[in-house]
Amino acid sequence: MLTRFARKIGRLFVIKTKFEAFAIIYALALGATERAMVYLQHYPGWPGKLLALCCTGAVFMGGAKIIDAIDLRAQLGYDD
Repeated sequence: MLTRFARKIGRLFVIKTKFEAFAIIYALALGATERAMVYLQHYPGWPGKLLALCCTGAVFMGGAKIIDAIDLRAQLGYDD
């Protein structure tokens, strides 16, 4: 009984479609740009710009991996 309930809860955290992936990437990008603005205010000059670039670059790399994983799951035929 508990395993069936845990499996249902676990399925909520699986990204199944590209729409869900893009929504998550958008939310990550909003948070990263907000954090980048804080870095630019607290660290003026090139350190702040470097940290801001790292924030936004991480979203690009993570988003690419998320989309690749969605394509791989579709290619392998997972039906979650």
